[in-house]
Amino acid sequence: MTDKLTVSVLGTGIMGAAMARNLARAGHTVRVWNRTRAKAEPLAADGAHVAGTPAEAVESADVVLTMLYDGPAALEAVRAAAAALRPGTAWAQGTTSGIEDVAELAAFAREHGLHFYDSPVLGTRRPAEEGQLTVLAAGPAAGRDTVTPVFDAVGARTVWTGEDGAAASATRLKLVANSWVLAATAAAGETLALAGALDVAPDAFFDLIAGGPLDMGYLHAKAQLILEERLSPAQFAVKTAAKDAALIVRAGERGGVRLDVAAASARRLERAARAGHGDEDMAAAYYASFDDGPAASA
Repeated sequence: MTDKLTVSVLGTGIMGAAMARNLARAGHTVRVWNRTRAKAEPLAADGAHVAGTPAEAVESADVVLTMLYDGPAALEAVRAAAAALRPGTAWAQGTTSGIEDVAELAAFAREHGLHFYDSPVLGTRRPAEEGQLTVLAAGPAAGRDTVTPVFDAVGARTVWTGEDGAAASATRLKLVANSWVLAATAAAGETLALAGALDVAPDAFFDLIAGGPLDMGYLHAKAQLILEERLSPAQFAVKTAAKDAALIVRAGERGGVRLDVAAASARRLERAARAGHGDEDMAAAYYASFDDGPAASA
């Protein structure tokens, strides 16, 4: 099989749009659809065909890539495309979803003769734009030659976690990774809020931990977004992070563990979204530390 494919991208938000552009740059034929068509229209300048419906988008596709808000949104889109899906088409499901959602998506794929790949990605806006995502993937080895060029176009590395997409091993690993990302983001925001409350200059804290085991690049990256008020455009939006936090809490409950930090992060993110920060970077959960909202500054 040629490594130049027809790839349909359903969902052109922060991640999906960047992935579609990288697929087009790699020489693939790209067809895109988004519920709000205006968000997909700019991709025409990158050579993508902008479709009016999911069914139109998946016509003649070798690979369908879903990058929507959650599992139910992905299922709704592929159901709308069902009449145009060819048996044998590979479906790379990149949406971060719940474990139980993956099973439902995989069942739909089986019913329609699709080769299902549970393939969430690790990374935010900049890595997506640069084609430097990490793809976590589970699915049949027999069809990997078809999806590998897609994963190579959007990511710097693919981590295979199993051969049964329905088992959601890739999604399980993604939720574990995101639990750490969300905890670190919440901790960065709370640390800056406490520093402000105690009249401690943030640089004094950063100098204290510099080069030691408590230091980390991610802390500096998120802290600078807050301190420099560079929360838009979002690398990863508050409202999407809140959704992921809720998925993590639910996954923990399914596994019989209580995730207090994830639950608290979910509440902070939801509070920040209600205060008007839903479309800003998830570092804007910082503002949830203040009863008066964004008037309190770093």
